[in-house]
Amino acid sequence: MSKSTRTRAKVRQSRALGIPLTPKAARYLEKRPYGPGQHGRTKRKSDSDFAVRLREKQRLRAQYGIREKQLVIAFKEARRQDGLTGENLVELLEMRLDALVLRAGFARTTAQARQMVVHRHILVDGKIVDRPSFRVKPGQLIHVKARSEGTEPFQVAAAGGHAEVLPPVPGYLEVE
Repeated sequence: MSKSTRTRAKVRQSRALGIPLTPKAARYLEKRPYGPGQHGRTKRKSDSDFAVRLREKQRLRAQYGIREKQLVIAFKEARRQDGLTGENLVELLEMRLDALVLRAGFARTTAQARQMVVHRHILVDGKIVDRPSFRVKPGQLIHVKARSEGTEPFQVAAAGGHAEVLPPVPGYLEVE
């Protein structure tokens, strides 16, 4: 099982894709809004249709911290559903537990959200779930384990420490 999606330096990957993957990468992108490496500043000719689609797929994988196979499975399921495939795909990816932990403001980055889930700090309907890919259904409650609430990351999140780096909580989430 390859973990190549999470091994490359996040700032370098952010500059290559043109999107901030972490708060630190956002600061670096302000200073250097071009790609990394020797040829990062050179002006390129317009990208082909394939290059545009490939870059968008790579951005999606990097934003959600998932591997190619996980994205392919989600895409196939989105294609089977009624409606627009792209909207269905984003909806399926946003239903993942790690994505919801990030959107709720418990974590600053996708990697931190994944770690919180894997380290068993997160409960879904009162049961420990340690799979970042767990699909949360509408109406299910996500809690932080009582023993974990006193730890530093959750204290910072409760105090609103992530508010400056994260977008506002989406309308489909209710955070208390």
